[in-house]
Amino acid sequence: MSFLPGNPRVVAIALGALALGAVLLGLWVSPQKAVLFLIGGGFGFALLHGAFGFTGGWRAIVTRGDGRGLRAQLAVIAATMVIFMPIIAGLLPGGGHFGGFIMPVSLAVVIGAFMFGVGMQLGNGCGSGTLFTLGGGSKRMLFTLPAFIAGSFIASLHLPWWQLPGIGAVNLAQVFGVPGGIAVGVVALAVVWFLTGAWERRFSVERPLLATAREPTKVELVQFWRGPWSFLWAGAALVILNAATLLVGGYPWAVTYGFALWGAALASVAGMEVGAHQFWGWANSANDVYGALVTNQQSVMNVGLMLGAMLAAGLAGSFGKGPWPGAVSLLGAVIGGLLMGYGARLAFGCNIGAFLGGIASGSLHGWVWFAAAFAGSLLGIRMRPWFGLGK
Repeated sequence: MSFLPGNPRVVAIALGALALGAVLLGLWVSPQKAVLFLIGGGFGFALLHGAFGFTGGWRAIVTRGDGRGLRAQLAVIAATMVIFMPIIAGLLPGGGHFGGFIMPVSLAVVIGAFMFGVGMQLGNGCGSGTLFTLGGGSKRMLFTLPAFIAGSFIASLHLPWWQLPGIGAVNLAQVFGVPGGIAVGVVALAVVWFLTGAWERRFSVERPLLATAREPTKVELVQFWRGPWSFLWAGAALVILNAATLLVGGYPWAVTYGFALWGAALASVAGMEVGAHQFWGWANSANDVYGALVTNQQSVMNVGLMLGAMLAAGLAGSFGKGPWPGAVSLLGAVIGGLLMGYGARLAFGCNIGAFLGGIASGSLHGWVWFAAAFAGSLLGIRMRPWFGLGK
């Protein structure tokens, strides 16, 4: 395999944008945001090379009895949880403050997560999946992402209507202590792992625990840069990068608030007084919204993620491959994006902020989100053929 990139022009553009973005953020905003921007680039690089999509992993176990993708997700969450819970509980030497995603549990979360689960199958990508596939040149995501942004912003305006019954936030690390919270989380993940294997056996197909057809036969430097990566490589990168995000930014990796913020900025450009709405009460002027585009952790990392995926696709020579989807497929992309955006705001996050970040932080909300989103995904899988998408 050659060390030369598959698409040198794409590689040059992505590297240049990452370097320029990091320099400008470091000079005009803060070195912290520059580092987070580059960490976001690392996420995009790992996600694209590892084809680490939450949507496809959920669909594969349901339709083909292939649980490798879902098991990889469970392993990433377990490893992240072992790192996150002690840090968020303040057990890290030095006395720094680090926040987790401990969110309320309510009926609105169930509804929002279910909507998100349907949308992720129609949009053919989740929060992170939309970003890294768009960065890799996906034409379909040119329609999914704007709809995602629109849905997220619209939901932010509607949140006062969604005050439904709930039990509030439940932090397992506070209920059981940090060791107990980790133990409860790991056992729960092990139960899902076991159920995944039991479902696989219904298909009478022998599958290794985490191996994938994309797995390299040996570790080579060229394989690292050009891909593909195994689930093991990609999963390890996600754990390390998420830990770095928490330590540098003070909060775990998340995606969808950044989309709502982008929508608010576009609405402000159009003349809307965004700050008049409860969710955006902190925005006293349009300039506050515009400034948040480069000071908000999620917004900065989302842009970096797309550029990192672009770099990976350029190195692999896969950028922009494939024909344009048909009109029916694009309709599914728009509907899926709207459902994901709206649902993520109701449910306090997506597959990253709620599923990965929530469970790893010790939030009961993350488990409720997982159950409701998986149920919605089952419906979304059944709807995919309506929009020309395969199961």
